[in-house]
Amino acid sequence: MIDKVESRQRRARKSRVRMRTARVTRLTVHRTPRHIYAQIIAPEGNSVLASASTLDKDLRSGATGNIEAAAKVGALIAERAKAAGVTEVAFDRAGFKYHGRVKALADAAREGGLEF
Repeated sequence: MIDKVESRQRRARKSRVRMRTARVTRLTVHRTPRHIYAQIIAPEGNSVLASASTLDKDLRSGATGNIEAAAKVGALIAERAKAAGVTEVAFDRAGFKYHGRVKALADAAREGGLEF
């Protein structure tokens, strides 16, 4: 039986291959039970243009593993992406289901001005 992590990584690989062939800038998300992380990665895949997580000093003060914290990370990554000159991205959810914290981060990033 395939375990949970291998299934998620398989789903992530399938979507990343499509994004790589399209040569688009991507907003990738990783979540753990305690934190959530977001990065804007260049189309070549060799550099990170912007990043935000619940480990940042201004977001670390409250709860870090809930929907509100994910929404704050989404708003922060949108702000940092605009500062780096990025407005259009592909959303790479890394095989995680699109609900809960991942959805909250994506919605906040859209409200912050990112298009995907």
